[in-house]
Amino acid sequence: MSPNKARCGLLVLAVIVATGGSVAVAQNLDQGKPAPKLFAESCASCHRSPRGLAKGRFHLTLYLFLQKHYSSGSSSAWALTSYLESIDSGKRVAAKKPQAASTARTSLRPPAPVPAR
Repeated sequence: MSPNKARCGLLVLAVIVATGGSVAVAQNLDQGKPAPKLFAESCASCHRSPRGLAKGRFHLTLYLFLQKHYSSGSSSAWALTSYLESIDSGKRVAAKKPQAASTARTSLRPPAPVPAR
């Protein structure tokens, strides 16, 4: 083998190693964002409100749909799914209401006696 062919082969090998050695790292741009912000950034352009979007849907199917079409990762899809379901159920994800200090009376009793008929 001639020295020119050996140099050319080494040069080609060096170029292949230099260009093939770098690995692209993907970033999850939605990571760490709260669910209301995820909704505002990805859903609010078509939906005015999150109300009713999860109504009548199973948790798993809603999650899979959001993961495939609207979110950049599974964690953001779960957060968005939980947020949409909490809106439809009337519960809030971030803030919980404090319970009353007195639990002796139940909420099933009327506040005043019912008049006899």
